[in-house]
Amino acid sequence: MADQEIENAVSRALEDAPERNFRETVDLAVNLRDLDLNDPSNRVDESVVLPAGTGQETTIVVFAEGETALRAEEVADDVLDEDELEELGGDDDAAKDLADDTDFFIAEKDLMQDIGRYLGTVLGPRGKMPEPLDPDDDVVEVIERMKNTVQLRSGERRTFHTRVGAEDMSAEDISDNIDVILRRLHADLEKGPLNIDTVYVKTTMGPAMEVA
Repeated sequence: MADQEIENAVSRALEDAPERNFRETVDLAVNLRDLDLNDPSNRVDESVVLPAGTGQETTIVVFAEGETALRAEEVADDVLDEDELEELGGDDDAAKDLADDTDFFIAEKDLMQDIGRYLGTVLGPRGKMPEPLDPDDDVVEVIERMKNTVQLRSGERRTFHTRVGAEDMSAEDISDNIDVILRRLHADLEKGPLNIDTVYVKTTMGPAMEVA
């Protein structure tokens, strides 16, 4: 159950958002403090599963062969085999387009070395190297989990943003998502809550409301 202050901020952000002719996302902006972000070990780089989902379509591409590939085709946006992976390695533009259009990649562990060789220079800098899939992992379960996952990534910037829902979700659901993100940050940052300066929530085009 999220803090009432979080829910109040979300409610204000939703109520004050101007009418638009498209479905807006709800985003969280986190401002960090007292961290040397030039040191990579201090940067935020986390995947968080949102309890109420992202409220948006999440694009997932799987690199797999055989039975895993067949099962992945039921739920993934695309499934690529070893030959297609090699083709991508020889087409830099196609590889960049795929990386930019895809939220998450999953790959069988046996293919990870080839992915590093063919796509490492494209996926690595974008923070999109695939999640390795063990032989006994259920690819469908992994994909379903990833559909509700967002990436928290600060890089060298003091301020970073992440999606926490959509405007037609309830304030309670969005607040629960924010609560999970803040708890993760409090647990992972060196000084916990003291490393967070301010947090704001807003719809795509709406005003920002302070959460913390």
